[in-house]
Amino acid sequence: MANTIVRVGMASCGLASGADSVYEELSKVLVGDENTILKKVGCIGLCSYEPLVEVEIEGKRTIYGYMTPELAKELVGSSLQPTSVLKEKIIYSDEETRAPENNRMAKQVRIVLRNCGIIDPEKIDEAISRGAYEAFSKAVKEMSPDEVIDEVYRSGLRGRGGAGFPTGLKWKFTRQAKGEPKYVICNADEGDPGAFMDRSVLEGDPHAVIEGMAICAYAVGASHGYIYCRAEYPLAIKRLNIALDQARERGFLGDNVFGSGFNFDIEIKEGAGAFVCGEETALIASIEGKRGMPRPRPPFPAESGVWGKPTNINNVETYANVPWIIRHGASEFSRFGTEKSKGTKVFALAGKVAKGGLIEIPMGMPIREVIYDIGGGIADGKEIKAVQMGGPSGGCIPSWLLDTPVDYESITATGAIMGSGGMIVLDETSCVVDVAKFFLNFTQRESCGKCPFCRIGTKRMLEILERISNGEGKMEDLDLLYELALQVKEGSLCGLGQTAPNPVLTTLKYFREEYETHVKDKKCPAKVCPSLIRYTINTDLCIGCTRCARICPVGAISGKVKEPHEIDDAKCVRCGQCKQTCPVSAIFVD
Repeated sequence: MANTIVRVGMASCGLASGADSVYEELSKVLVGDENTILKKVGCIGLCSYEPLVEVEIEGKRTIYGYMTPELAKELVGSSLQPTSVLKEKIIYSDEETRAPENNRMAKQVRIVLRNCGIIDPEKIDEAISRGAYEAFSKAVKEMSPDEVIDEVYRSGLRGRGGAGFPTGLKWKFTRQAKGEPKYVICNADEGDPGAFMDRSVLEGDPHAVIEGMAICAYAVGASHGYIYCRAEYPLAIKRLNIALDQARERGFLGDNVFGSGFNFDIEIKEGAGAFVCGEETALIASIEGKRGMPRPRPPFPAESGVWGKPTNINNVETYANVPWIIRHGASEFSRFGTEKSKGTKVFALAGKVAKGGLIEIPMGMPIREVIYDIGGGIADGKEIKAVQMGGPSGGCIPSWLLDTPVDYESITATGAIMGSGGMIVLDETSCVVDVAKFFLNFTQRESCGKCPFCRIGTKRMLEILERISNGEGKMEDLDLLYELALQVKEGSLCGLGQTAPNPVLTTLKYFREEYETHVKDKKCPAKVCPSLIRYTINTDLCIGCTRCARICPVGAISGKVKEPHEIDDAKCVRCGQCKQTCPVSAIFVD
């Protein structure tokens, strides 16, 4: 039996970094090695080091980052032991206590990500070897539907899609609702900029989600399920289809599951990339073949969902938690987290953080600990300014609130939201007006247009932000912006419109002085807004190479060879190409 396993991270992040060529080289050089198993796995989590290769010898793990085909060949040539060159590539090790990511991994609790980066997601036997479908079997054979719902309710699991509604309670409502047939839906329409949690779970451990849905179906009395996944996730969809076929072949889906008389199957519905379809009633409309637009609630989907029948909707992460809860028990799950926010939360840590990636932390961990102990602090030694949580529906939490614990109530109290799990770090070079404009531009474009508060209100708000960033803002614009934000929040029909003003409201609340600097002084402190900055040449440093003049697209730079150049501010379009190309860093932003 092989005692060595070599894993190559081949989720979207790994493949984009060249993991496929690393895997191809390893498959060549390991031909005939009966003592080593080579695996394609999902996201290992340490995305900033891709491509990643993990070597496990007799249970001891070592993860190498920034791998290349040449380094992979050297690794095999050294009998999978680190050479002097390879030692520099070690980012995690069970034996090298000083490996840079040891502390990062130790701080995490992997429940949702328990199999991601470990199993080959396209081989059901590997998932089964790690306990897949044991919980489903236990639920169907040993528990009544009400007992399953009670176990999930007592665990304290709340919906990980953003709203945080108690999962067990939602299941109970669906079970008690009148009408047949009933449905379960997995919302995998992950549309937040910078978010990749659901995609990584689907690519790395699709069976966890399928099993969670099957347990839910048994509990609520459903016979059919849908996974609504955006078409922009082709690898996730591919692996889901493989996993579904394998689950049917093994009898985990289909008729008379486990000989119990329970029938259940799942189909995939590919979304067309509309952000609004992350809202459950718009998602339901899309499944039914209609335009994805929200409808008023009540009735809620638990009472009237797909085709007007009782429907339970949870997101990817919520379902992935369920098998673990049924296997280990509600009390084991609830020992993680806080009084009202139990368990763990998966985050896509991104932005100006030193080491971004996919992480899973126990609820209640302070934001500061997430950024500095797990994320390695701020890139390039700069100062942190804020953390943007909750995507376009979230808000900016300033640096002086970094000790806020990661739980639903505490995050909401800051004006942000937990959301599905995006955590974007902003540093001193980030402009809050620009950040608010970016997210509002996104929600304005993604508005379905059904209600005027969202359709028109977000447009007017965006126009004000654009005036401010262009140096045309007035002080009364700030009050108007705030008033509009409140009206859009109060009057919009669905969650997209109701939360769209959050980035504006939080930045106005915590960084009003920066807004006022844009308006009063016509300056952008972060030197981001093009209309409020000017490029200047330091004549003491300029060597007159003419490179900047040659690259300028509007001819704004003049000067003789070997003599200092000048920039005509009236012509300059602030593209920044001159600064980027200057060999002596003589061009700076004023």
